[in-house]
Amino acid sequence: MTSLVHSLPIIEHPNADPLAELHLTTASPRRLKPLPMTMAEARERGWNELDVVFVTGDAYIDHPSFAMAILGRVLEAAGFRVGIVSQPDWHSCDAWRTFGKPRLFFAISAGNMDSMINHYTANRKVRNDDAYSPGGRIGLRPDRATLGYCQRAREAYSGVPVIAGSVEASLRRLAHYDYWSDKVRRSILLDAKPDLVAFGMGEESILEIARRLDAGETVRDLRDMRGIAYALGAKESAELSDIRQGEPEGVSPRTTSQVRGLTPSGSLGLHGFLTLPSYEAVCADKPTFAEATKLIHNETNPYNARGLVQFHDKQAVVCNPPCFPISQAAMDAIYALPYTRRPHPSYKEKIPAFEMIKDSVTIMRGCFGGCTFCSITTHQGRIIQSRSHDSVIGEIETMTRDPQFKGVISDIGGPTANMYEMRCSRPEVEAVCRRQSCVHPTICKLLGTDHGPLVKLMKDAREVPGIKKVFVASGIRMDLARRSPEYMRELVRHHVGGHLKVAPEHSDTGVLNLMRKPASDDFDKFADVFERESKKAGKTQYIIPYYIASHPGSDLNAMIDLAIFLKRNGYRPDQVQDFIPAPFDVATAMYYTGIDPFTKKPVYVAQHLRDRKLQRALMQFFKPENYFEVRKALEQAGRQDLIGPGCDSLIPDQPPREALEQRRKDANSKFKGEFVHKIPPTSKKQSRHGPGQGYRPGRRSTSE
Repeated sequence: MTSLVHSLPIIEHPNADPLAELHLTTASPRRLKPLPMTMAEARERGWNELDVVFVTGDAYIDHPSFAMAILGRVLEAAGFRVGIVSQPDWHSCDAWRTFGKPRLFFAISAGNMDSMINHYTANRKVRNDDAYSPGGRIGLRPDRATLGYCQRAREAYSGVPVIAGSVEASLRRLAHYDYWSDKVRRSILLDAKPDLVAFGMGEESILEIARRLDAGETVRDLRDMRGIAYALGAKESAELSDIRQGEPEGVSPRTTSQVRGLTPSGSLGLHGFLTLPSYEAVCADKPTFAEATKLIHNETNPYNARGLVQFHDKQAVVCNPPCFPISQAAMDAIYALPYTRRPHPSYKEKIPAFEMIKDSVTIMRGCFGGCTFCSITTHQGRIIQSRSHDSVIGEIETMTRDPQFKGVISDIGGPTANMYEMRCSRPEVEAVCRRQSCVHPTICKLLGTDHGPLVKLMKDAREVPGIKKVFVASGIRMDLARRSPEYMRELVRHHVGGHLKVAPEHSDTGVLNLMRKPASDDFDKFADVFERESKKAGKTQYIIPYYIASHPGSDLNAMIDLAIFLKRNGYRPDQVQDFIPAPFDVATAMYYTGIDPFTKKPVYVAQHLRDRKLQRALMQFFKPENYFEVRKALEQAGRQDLIGPGCDSLIPDQPPREALEQRRKDANSKFKGEFVHKIPPTSKKQSRHGPGQGYRPGRRSTSE
């Protein structure tokens, strides 16, 4: 009998590196084509049947910045036949039958973003555009896309394995708080009902799934894989529950399973698995939800992470330890695959996300910052995985041969631009470390922070023939950057286009600690170095700082202090980031529970939309249309000293004319629009049961 929950001992990265071998299958030159989106395109390749059908909520862009392109090309390079179903009409399963029945499995993805974040703002209003859709049009994917896509895949072809992945599935694999319904939702495994969720980046996982299914194994056999989550059936869950009840005295089912006595069949190997508080427990008690969040995030280092088990009523969800970070050889092979670097030719409208990213180069993945409001660490991992110098330069050389390329690299970076080739200097310590951030509250003394390899890469990139400019547009970790005067000099002199965007996020020490960000004086020191180096280079350049409003811990007083800081330093943010509680994030647990999961201390939370609106207005206090909101916030906080002609005053005593006009417009807009469903009048000649009938078709009209 196959194990229901497998024991996964901590082992070194396996010697076999299947991803690194992919380049061997793509060595022969051939004309580049995107993966097929129709059966006619598949037949042009000589395919009458497909092995894997990808269903994605994004437009299909064959560029290594997009998940469906990378995963599809990885499978193609390994010899599998792959087709893409992009942004299908989910009201029927017809699109899922585009290629016929896939031989191996459906691969389901909501897209590069969680579909709810893609659809709605922090104020829960519908967004006006979708960067991942042609023409930026909205409405081309459903809310909670993974659920609908999995359902249609089952309906299209019963019995075909359904594997869910992407950010949405990864971050919802266990019980999680959902901001848009304002409640704790079950694991997506129980709502969408895929056979497996492959969480994380997915290249190794999807290749292993395809190869093992191709070899005749079943989906059930794949439960021993890293980076996989799955739901047990009723009988399996009952058997697991029976063993939990028999745990030794003093071992809490809410902490760890230490079962040694297995059933006679050996079906339940719980060794090293952590049993989380149940779905019912985290719904009923917010401190328990906070504790579950802490337990989950403590098990994210693949070298020491335990598997997780969480019961939802009588059904168990199992989450295996995450995949190991992929090797540099594997990274090089992935980015050397034959991407066309363009949207599929069937699209006639521009796709905003592609226009922004088309001339960028990814040099690494992962982030050891551990910011509590960010999902990158959870999804890509805390361990930096970097491409080789030659791989990056090779991609840039390939770009210069494209007649549409203008010679400007829009970004050379990753989640954080200056973490390239940085890693713990003591692998034996890294293997046991459970620290949430390598740079907070202080930079770990074991962290390798040498910017030398990155500086050389930047120099060589801009010297490639045909390259006019190489910009750095990814986020920069300022506390790391200041450690390397050479990096700062290279960055300022050669890789900034007049403005450099950085993200200090806040000015309040308490809020920054909750974010796991450095103190505000770190930004001041960085800005000083940036200005000094710009003057030495004879350039007039500016920093554009980004801040977050309404983050847990940020109250009106903290936002007022931030507004004063912005005024004193002459910063006028054009854009304001409102905190959005994304599933799985530590900051989301703070927002929902009002508790820091790691210290258990209470945290202030601006939960009401009116409070969030005040915080947003304070960050743009200089805009006349925000006058009355800013005044209300200052009066509510007892800071009338900031109203008037003083040096630090944020607004004048009297509202400017623009503020009055805006208030008048806002008042009028509240009474515009159709608030009553109107019924077209029924003609005497029309049948009472035909078109034009009202809600009460048998009722006589007053005119009859």
